[in-house]
Amino acid sequence: MGKFKDIWDTGKDGRNAEKRSFIRYAIVATTLFVVLVGFVNQNNIVRWVKAGFEIRSQERQIERYSTEIKEMDSQIHGLTSNRDSLERFARESFGFAEPGDDVYVVGK
Repeated sequence: MGKFKDIWDTGKDGRNAEKRSFIRYAIVATTLFVVLVGFVNQNNIVRWVKAGFEIRSQERQIERYSTEIKEMDSQIHGLTSNRDSLERFARESFGFAEPGDDVYVVGK
């Protein structure tokens, strides 16, 4: 840290004035570049980080929906292949009944 503090002291330049001046210029230019690219520019680091979080969130949502679709596909296959399961599903979900059945409605 001591060398870094000394670089800004122009009284210590001596024979290396040109070299130390260039180092100061390089440090300032690099700092400005990092600030401009990292925070001021439209495609800044903050937007990249937010986009990364959004992408991860969307990927998790895609996985959830894919799982849900697979479950629904298996349910559809079960309902279309077996008439008894389709009838049970219709009775449970929609309150359907065959003619002559006694239907009891229980309030929630």
